[in-house]
Amino acid sequence: MDTHPLSPELTHTILARWGLAAASPTVPFLHQLITAYARHVPWETASRLGQRTNIPTWQDCARLGEPFWQAHLAQGTGGTCFESNYAFFSLLRALGYEGYLTINNMGEMIGCHTAIVLTIEGEKWLADVGIPLYVPLRVAAAAAQHHPSDYHLYTITPLGDNQYQIERSHHPKPIIFTLIDEPVSDARYRQATINDYGPEGLFLNRLILTKLIGAYAWLYNPWETADHLIYFRQGQRGEIPLPTERAATLAAHFQMDVQVIQQALGLLDLPDGS
Repeated sequence: MDTHPLSPELTHTILARWGLAAASPTVPFLHQLITAYARHVPWETASRLGQRTNIPTWQDCARLGEPFWQAHLAQGTGGTCFESNYAFFSLLRALGYEGYLTINNMGEMIGCHTAIVLTIEGEKWLADVGIPLYVPLRVAAAAAQHHPSDYHLYTITPLGDNQYQIERSHHPKPIIFTLIDEPVSDARYRQATINDYGPEGLFLNRLILTKLIGAYAWLYNPWETADHLIYFRQGQRGEIPLPTERAATLAAHFQMDVQVIQQALGLLDLPDGS
């Protein structure tokens, strides 16, 4: 467990922003932290597009730990799984949680998704804000575990050899990923995050924004519907049209810096309207 915890000052700032106080590392508190993260930190690619464009060398693009949180506090940004789970794990480390980072598979895509495994009161628990999973999932080699949430019923099924299939209900692709329950060193994880900005990196040509807002999980994905916001809850799906001022509307809805979204729209030749 060689990932550095966040500083006490930054940890306090984040928890205060979320309306939480530090507490002992328990499963219920972990659930609170996951929910707070999903309601405040978006899964988004807009800042990722900006990093890749604004920084001359792609090897310098990754925001790991404190730089991720500083950007979030200043601009409302988030990230994809490599940076998001590293940032969340550094927060958990500061709060006394013990565990490790993992790098996992999605079908035939090898090493493309990350997650966190924690040991709490003698049991293993999976935390993943890089999908995100909206609740912690118990990792047990003996039998499948089922965990309800307001958005999905999650199932984690042992496959043998420290591998587990993670599934969700109410989704056209129920199998999310295969957890490889093996610790990854901080150095290897950092290098994989850096590499994800390279020529084979994911989500460097797509704008996606998603976040829990109110009672729904909200999504903007112009490859699915460019002029609408989509919302989900327990299999219910709806859409609302975007007004002409697209960048300003998206920034207000997802509580992100409008310039970050404007740049992403421009890089992908999507209409801004602002």
